[in-house]
Amino acid sequence: MTPATIQSYLDAIPLPAVFVGIDQRILGANARAVAINPLAGDNQPFVLIFRQPGLIEAIENCLDHQSARKAVYYHTDGPHEVRFDVTLSYVAGEHLSGVLLCFTDVTELEQADQMRRDFVANVSHELRSPLTAILGFIETLQGPARDDPNVRGRFLGIMSAEAGRMNRLVGDLLSLSKVEEDARRRPKDEIDMDALIRSAVRNLAPLAAEDGSNVLYDAPETAPMVVADHDQMMQVFTNLIENALKYGGPKTEVAIHIRDVDRDAGLRGPAWCIDVTDNGPGIDPAHIPRLTERFYRIDSHRSREMGGTGLGLAIVKHILNRHRGRLRIDSTKGKGSTFTVVLPK
Repeated sequence: MTPATIQSYLDAIPLPAVFVGIDQRILGANARAVAINPLAGDNQPFVLIFRQPGLIEAIENCLDHQSARKAVYYHTDGPHEVRFDVTLSYVAGEHLSGVLLCFTDVTELEQADQMRRDFVANVSHELRSPLTAILGFIETLQGPARDDPNVRGRFLGIMSAEAGRMNRLVGDLLSLSKVEEDARRRPKDEIDMDALIRSAVRNLAPLAAEDGSNVLYDAPETAPMVVADHDQMMQVFTNLIENALKYGGPKTEVAIHIRDVDRDAGLRGPAWCIDVTDNGPGIDPAHIPRLTERFYRIDSHRSREMGGTGLGLAIVKHILNRHRGRLRIDSTKGKGSTFTVVLPK
């Protein structure tokens, strides 16, 4: 087998591939492998090119035992680390033998698996806290507080609040699951955004009145018509207005304004921009990039006290992604926040 033949075989492999001869020198590499390690195509001992003990040991074992092996190779590409699963196969030829290494990028699979583990851990934590509280109160009510009406009434109130918290969490988890399920299905119905926002404002009027807050809606002269899922859009604006009222503080003022934009930089085309602005305490810039992450909270204790599940803005982001839209967040400490929904025309 000539070097040209080796190279032609390597070039035909759809994965990064390297061939190491029995003299432990690299005899060939395809362009995909060279993209991972520019020195992979040089005729040098492999230990000088792939300096990771696990991979070196696997190559040596494959050469010694003439049997397949597996290894892991980590490559740092800029600020990100890429993980490759490496399959090593012994190739026996009449004139040339060696080890064929094929690299499979499994970084996204690893990240998805880590996200799944984090999600399960977060859900478990969020459910365990109220469940532990409820079980503790039940035990007390069955024992020392069995005949104490005052304690019983107070504990039942707390148990009801904790059960409500779990119910909201399960509801948000189901909503998130439904949104992700519909992610690839584009909406087909055209809806009146002016009428939808008016409805959301009416629904939240009692919440605003509770602490003297006010919602001001600057309605456009022409009703913006958008191709969208009505129920999901209602969920988006209910969530954003409710957040503005809850976290803006007592007597906050929430302003809603619709803008007609000829060209939005993010969407690269005409768009409707709907701003939901409050005059609350504002958000530290360090938190803004992470606000749409699942279960991310600026103040966990305060959020739970207000009934937050940590999933609201994650649901908003997924809904807007389905509609090819965007969510932008601008805030200044002490001067309030603006959440802007950007929807393509």
